[in-house]
Amino acid sequence: MRDDERQEIRGLEIFANMAEPSFDAMMQAAYAQEFPAQLQLVRQGGRADFLHVLVEGTVELFAEWNGHDTTMAILRPVTSFILAACMRDAHYLMSARTLQPSRIVLIPAVDIRETFRRDPDFAVDAANELASAYRSMVRHAKSLKLRNSRERLAAYLLRLSAENGGAAGFMLPHEKRLLASHLGMTPESLSRAFRALSDHGVHIQGMRVTLTDPDQVRDIAVPDPLID
Repeated sequence: MRDDERQEIRGLEIFANMAEPSFDAMMQAAYAQEFPAQLQLVRQGGRADFLHVLVEGTVELFAEWNGHDTTMAILRPVTSFILAACMRDAHYLMSARTLQPSRIVLIPAVDIRETFRRDPDFAVDAANELASAYRSMVRHAKSLKLRNSRERLAAYLLRLSAENGGAAGFMLPHEKRLLASHLGMTPESLSRAFRALSDHGVHIQGMRVTLTDPDQVRDIAVPDPLID
C-alpha cells in the first residue's frame, strides 16, 4: 500500500480520531489491490470478510431479486463501504462492482471489530459513520416514495448543480441507464422525465445538462432539508 493511500485512509472521518497504535494494528494485514472495470467485488449473501476503502475509481452498490437489479449507491474516492456487514460479521445485503478501473484497500473485518472493542474514539466514529449511512438511506427512500419521477430528477439535477458550485451547466457523472436505476426509474421513464422538464428550464444534449431556469426546476423539486 502506498504511503499517500495510507494517509488518505487515515484522513477519513471514521479513522481520523483513533489512536495511532490502533490504526497501525488495524492496517497491519490490510492491502491494496487494483481491479478492472465491471468486476464484481462482493456478492450479496456472501460473508463480509473485508471493509473496502475506495481510493481510486468508481464503485456501484446494487441489489438483485428475482431477475431484477437496482442501483443502491454510486461511490467515489475516498470512501469506505459496507461497514455494517463487517461490524455484525453478517452477510452482505448488497453487491458491489467497479464502474471503471479502481484501486481498493481491503481491511480484514475481524480487525475492524477488534479495533471497535479496543479503541473508544474509533467506536464513536464508526457509530457516526453507520448513523450517517442510515440517514442517507432514509433520505433516498423518502425521495423514492414521496416524489414522482419528474420531481426526483429535478431534485437530483439541483444537487448536481450545487456540487458543481451552483453552475447552470454540468455533465451527468454516470451513464443514463445507471442514473435511471439510482433514481428508481426505467431508462424510458428517465427519458420521459427529461422531456417533461424541458419546458421548465432543463436542456440536455448527450451527457451535458443546462438549467436555463433553475427557479422553475426548484419549484418542481421543492427541496427539503429532511430529504435532500
